[in-house]
Amino acid sequence: MDNRAEVKRFLATRRARVTPREVGLPEGSNRRVPGLRRSEVAALAGVSVEYYTRIERGAIAGASPEVLDAIARALRLDDAEHAHLFDLAHAASPVARPPRRRNPKSWAPHRSLQWILDAVSDGPAFVRNGRMDILAANRLARAFYRHTFDMPGRPPNIARFTFLDERAFAFYPDWKMFADVTVAILRTEAARDPHNKELHDLIGELSTRSAEFRTRWGAHDVRHHGAGFKTFDHDIVGEMTLAYEGMNMESEPGLSITVYAAEPGSPSAERMRLLASWAAGEYGEYGERGDSGEAPRQAEAPADREQRAE
Repeated sequence: MDNRAEVKRFLATRRARVTPREVGLPEGSNRRVPGLRRSEVAALAGVSVEYYTRIERGAIAGASPEVLDAIARALRLDDAEHAHLFDLAHAASPVARPPRRRNPKSWAPHRSLQWILDAVSDGPAFVRNGRMDILAANRLARAFYRHTFDMPGRPPNIARFTFLDERAFAFYPDWKMFADVTVAILRTEAARDPHNKELHDLIGELSTRSAEFRTRWGAHDVRHHGAGFKTFDHDIVGEMTLAYEGMNMESEPGLSITVYAAEPGSPSAERMRLLASWAAGEYGEYGERGDSGEAPRQAEAPADREQRAE
């Protein structure tokens, strides 16, 4: 991935988003660009126009933390965008060490990690990387994401399911929100690890096969994805609103554990119990398919949204 181009597009899109009125500057009537001018960002950040212009054109290597903080304040970046700017600067450094990488096709959780996941019995629990591969899961997570697991190719990937499988539109009642979050997670990971071939391959595949993905990728939006609530419509038990928590793994940098849980006593909790009962007959002790249930059907050939509308 071209880091200089990423820096340029990110800063340009953030600059275009800030109006002069938001930062106490006069609107004027002869503006040729949306948002702030480079000279205005430079003045707000306390640097020369020439220096800020070089940074926005991609020459971010060597920029001090103080300068990056000042630019972040001038552009009114949120916490996720602020961290993204620092990731871009770190990746541009000639002495930057690449993040630890694992082959998602061969990496396997150590036994104690699988024990911990299996100990979560009331909700889905799984390990994913920044590429959104599901690398380890408890039985409920396999049942919950069963259509992701039965797509061709390994490991199962949430981003590919979201954009390349028709069933995602039913599973995610607010599909647009899930699509936005998915792209923001991938964009964040691309800045953190810009030379990850597997990640580049996934982004290339999604860009080629999904117009919805291409549009969102071009927006350069990023976000932190730690906790909140999401609503799903599972084909076995119906609609569930679940809380989620994402936790970075200290023992495996770059990986995170996500756990979903329903509010105790709620209809969603009862439906999660029904899903657990179904999963107990469908899957074995470590999420392997048993003999009591019908195997999920294979994913249909993917199609872009505009093709479906024709």
